[in-house]
Amino acid sequence: MRAFPVRLPSGCCYWTVIDDQWDPVEAVDRYLRHLRLGRDRAESTTKAYAGSLALFLRWCGRTGRDWRFAAGEVSSFMLWLRYTPVGSSGGEVARPGPGAAAVRGERRINGVLIAVRGFYLFAVRAGEVDRDVVGQLYEVADARDLPGAARGEDSQLTVRLAALHRMREPVRAVERLSDAEVVAMLGAARCARDQLLLLLMARAGLRRGEVVGLRRGDLHLLVDNASLGCRVGGSHVHVVQRENSNGARAKSRRPRQVPVDGLVVAAADLYAAERGSCLAAASSDFLLVNLWRAPVGAPMRLGAVNELMTRLARSAGLDRAVSPHMARHAFASNVIDAGGSVDEVQRLLGHADPSSSQVYIHPDRDRLRAAVTRVPALSGRIELVRR
Repeated sequence: MRAFPVRLPSGCCYWTVIDDQWDPVEAVDRYLRHLRLGRDRAESTTKAYAGSLALFLRWCGRTGRDWRFAAGEVSSFMLWLRYTPVGSSGGEVARPGPGAAAVRGERRINGVLIAVRGFYLFAVRAGEVDRDVVGQLYEVADARDLPGAARGEDSQLTVRLAALHRMREPVRAVERLSDAEVVAMLGAARCARDQLLLLLMARAGLRRGEVVGLRRGDLHLLVDNASLGCRVGGSHVHVVQRENSNGARAKSRRPRQVPVDGLVVAAADLYAAERGSCLAAASSDFLLVNLWRAPVGAPMRLGAVNELMTRLARSAGLDRAVSPHMARHAFASNVIDAGGSVDEVQRLLGHADPSSSQVYIHPDRDRLRAAVTRVPALSGRIELVRR
């Protein structure tokens, strides 16, 4: 069992799961097609889900289980996930022995379980498995035990599903790039394109899929953009969800306009001159294209962003691994450090729920110390006891 991409005649792509005879697993294929076409989920989402469901079906095959009746044994699947490495061909690399180290972390296992639960719910609705499966995966309850403010008018008809199987993930501080690290990586960049890409993430908060999905017409960098048919004043970037040939896709269906500063505008001007010397790029509508790596003129792919960030961090002499999302974290934190509010961060990052913006807010040590310093001093005469 392995994940496999499927490109439809329309050009739309989704991922499915194929067996050892290269035939798609029909039930899983229907679910993943539904996610991509019926729910309008991103290609990358179906890729992640396909990889997770391939693991689940491998486990079913290795242990002689029929997936239709395996929902009640998810705990055993979690143990298998935790300690059994699987090679690229789908075979187990080695059987774990006593004291074996974990090969997958808690977050990865929880991600796999999300895909498995979604697949089973879809199979229940399609009549492929018994409805009792829901009770094997979820704690099912209605909403009548919730506070009145949390219940709707039809609270008797509201069903709550709480996952029964979930690993406790360790609390980790979400890392951000510091300004000094961004400056060092900009200095390590070998071309204007790479500098612009980094700045669009670190100074505008764009996700990697949003950056490499930008079209040239998405950049409006004039003081007055009326000549471009845009009523938004000042330099800004339009982030729009669309299908792209490189698999990039904006996460939110809601388009947004993100203001950019003079540094981004200057980088865009330098890149325009750099790109103008590449004849193969002239026909591409994508903003960021391959200038030296084959296929020259083609849009950058998602994985190239991660490779670029790793290379820039290494060239800059940073002593830690760097991911594209750390630049997004840096942007949100800088907005807050400069006195911005959570709702401003929410709009800039394109979050539908304000609570989603909280994870990106990381006060630096100086701001935390300043917050303590602002607390009024204790009034009156104070004598500390000395022993």
